[in-house]
Amino acid sequence: MINVAFVCLGNICRSPMAELIFKNMVEERGLNLSFRITSFGTSDEEEGNPIYPPAKRTLLMHGIPGNHVAKQITLRDVKNNDYLLVMDSSNLMNLLRMTCGEYGGKIYKLCSFTPNPRDVADPWYTRDFEKAFADIEEGCKCFLEYLLKEKSEAFEYDKRH
Repeated sequence: MINVAFVCLGNICRSPMAELIFKNMVEERGLNLSFRITSFGTSDEEEGNPIYPPAKRTLLMHGIPGNHVAKQITLRDVKNNDYLLVMDSSNLMNLLRMTCGEYGGKIYKLCSFTPNPRDVADPWYTRDFEKAFADIEEGCKCFLEYLLKEKSEAFEYDKRH
């Protein structure tokens, strides 16, 4: 099983969007038995809150349902995930600082898997949830393609069941 966690600042916009988008992609390919997919925030300021309504509306407009409750990432969460996909450089620095760089080998910016590596701008500030959705969707698609190529043996169980 591959454990994937998406991380942003508050865990109410970008990372839950990424979690739900990636879950949808994985389910469409019949690979859901091979993954555990979650999301977190580096901050505790939104802990316990639902996904931000404009983010949820954007997901629903693209046919992606789902609910989410914000939670802050812990060192245990870092240790228990194979991939921690952050939305921007600030999230990356927060995780590296939190872990003293010890787990840097499994922390990536989501869009580093795309042909155009970049940050996913925070729609809380930009108000552009469509742009965030497009960047996250591309990042998730490219990350899944990377896994299918590099970790093909991890999907043998799904192929048999």
